[in-house]
Amino acid sequence: MTTPPSAAPELRPHLAPSPRRTDPGSPAGLPVGPPVPPRGVAAPAHEPLTGRWARLEPLRPAHAAALHAATAAPEDDAAWTYLPLDRPADPEASARRVRDDVADPDLLTWVVVPHATGRVEGRLSLLRTSTANRTTEVGWISFGPALRRTTAATEAVALLADHVLGAGYRRLEWKCDSLNEPSRRAALRLGFTFEGRFRQAVVVKGRNRDTDWFSLLDHEWPTARAAWLAWLDPANFDADGRQRRSLAELRAGLRAGLRAGRDV
Repeated sequence: MTTPPSAAPELRPHLAPSPRRTDPGSPAGLPVGPPVPPRGVAAPAHEPLTGRWARLEPLRPAHAAALHAATAAPEDDAAWTYLPLDRPADPEASARRVRDDVADPDLLTWVVVPHATGRVEGRLSLLRTSTANRTTEVGWISFGPALRRTTAATEAVALLADHVLGAGYRRLEWKCDSLNEPSRRAALRLGFTFEGRFRQAVVVKGRNRDTDWFSLLDHEWPTARAAWLAWLDPANFDADGRQRRSLAELRAGLRAGLRAGRDV
């Protein structure tokens, strides 16, 4: 159940200023951001990605029926509340949407196939990619009930993050409706930083949407990646499948270790 807005925990945006310097070459010697060495990056490769718990396959029309079965049953209505489109009413509607998404050059979508089931259990996409700025966004996340809150679900996002940040992208974004408490919690749990709220950003399904922005940056990725790998290790789970250490605990430990190393 989604937490009512009045009960949602307050998020404080990351307000630390970006690194800057006074550059004699800037107008009037004003403070400017640090230089970014030129580096070309290609559009993210739309290729299979394989992890310990799941694999990601580029979306194809042949996936439509399995996606519909996994994510679009009538009891999944709540999961579609904050997505831009309504739940497809039937397999034919899902097939049309999949064909549209496959044909969209600005949307790269993968289906998630947990190794434990071998079935398509959800999807997620990269969108709003800028190779010039080396930024992209993970979004259009639609996980069926069999995938939610599993190691495969966490790994699906980690695989995409590694795919782009490991290839030279500077910034991976996560955006969601400010009332979508599960998505906000997921972004923070996965190591994204809350940056702020764009009020009255868009109209979705005839209703106002305030959009919360989160990001994961290239210099944060090594720590986030190490925490993800440690969390996904089978040794991090007991015989009943309960985690021994959370992602937040693992990140904090890694950061403490880095600080101790710098102080030596």
